Amino acid sequence: MSTASHVLPRDKGAAPLEFVIAVMAFLAALALGASLIADRAAQGWQSGLAAKLTVQILPPDSGDARAGLDAQIQSALDILNAAPGVAHAALISDTDTEALVEPWIGKNNLVAEIPLPRLIDVTIIPGEQVDIPALTQKLKQAAPQALLDDHRGWIARLSALADTVRYSAYGILLLIAGATAAAVSFATRAGLSAHHEMVELLHQMGALPSFIARMVEWHYFTSALIAALTGTMFAAVLFLGAGGLESIGVEAVPFLPPLALKWTEIPWLLAVPAATSLIAWATARISVLSVVRAIY
Repeated sequence: MSTASHVLPRDKGAAPLEFVIAVMAFLAALALGASLIADRAAQGWQSGLAAKLTVQILPPDSGDARAGLDAQIQSALDILNAAPGVAHAALISDTDTEALVEPWIGKNNLVAEIPLPRLIDVTIIPGEQVDIPALTQKLKQAAPQALLDDHRGWIARLSALADTVRYSAYGILLLIAGATAAAVSFATRAGLSAHHEMVELLHQMGALPSFIARMVEWHYFTSALIAALTGTMFAAVLFLGAGGLESIGVEAVPFLPPLALKWTEIPWLLAVPAATSLIAWATARISVLSVVRAIY
């Protein structure tokens, strides 16, 4: 860039504006990272549950509960392993079942006293379709206490949750973009007002509005780029640091995806400083041209 960018002196209020842009970029990077985490979690949930079925067998209400439960489990396993489209059906151990309810009731002797249902994990052959109604009817005939879950309800709810997080993040990004444009527009107009005599002198010397706009827009472009890179860097460090919380004793929240970004996802955050600098450039140019043309 030519020395024309230094004709107008740097505003005293530039530092506060750059701080505001850095904070905006930090928040925007957090929102973008949250959308990436939500999208990854949704894909993981769908891939993990789409090819799975779960059969729950409750203990009988009468007679020898243990013997009746074992008989129903064996009957259900025989039916499931013989069903078309099923690759494998296996009983989940008591230890794994207790681990599933641990987030709600904790680790104590109370678990042993609760008559927990037995769970059967069913894996579907990739690309195959299982006749859920027919399989449910067969299970009910052989094991009246059996309940078949194809996870469609869970997948729909989890996908809706991920979509809510993702679109909320996009909405936040739009709000931040609007706030950034407003801040740059205000700063540009204030700067032109403060340097009114310099702008008038340039005009009298024959400078076109586009020349004055180029001087101002490059200043705001570079300032916004540096500030946004700083804010995005802090957000990236925060996301990467979240992945190491477990190593210092901070336990992950059950059923929530990891709140850290992968190294391969970090480059997506560079979209924030790129967009921020372009918004600052366009806003400064439009603001300068509108003000200068209105005056002259």
